[in-house]
Amino acid sequence: MVVRNELSDEQIDRVFQALAASTRRDILRRTIAEEQSVSELARDYDMSFAAVQKHVAVLEAAELIVKRAEGRERLVRANPEMIARARALLSRYEDLWRHRIARLDDLLAEDDPDAGPASRGSTTP
Repeated sequence: MVVRNELSDEQIDRVFQALAASTRRDILRRTIAEEQSVSELARDYDMSFAAVQKHVAVLEAAELIVKRAEGRERLVRANPEMIARARALLSRYEDLWRHRIARLDDLLAEDDPDAGPASRGSTTP
């Protein structure tokens, strides 16, 4: 079973690199709840405005957020489409591993002479 995805390897790398930092995960969480300006986001972090801008740029490059101009402000909101695509990828990996673990359970049950027929094919932990 191979995990296929509509995201390119480069997109997947950008998404996981973006989510690797707790500040970026927090920015994403906050922009899922509501659109915020970069200035509003920066107020809550103990770092420079420029550092927050860099975090926003990484999230934007990964397409996890969308930034738009409104006058002099830059407003940021989460991109639910890309979040759903990343979630779907993780779900496929989860399915792959659940299938492999179930298959391993089946193989171990076949090799266990003490296992009765009722325990064979069971995939519950």
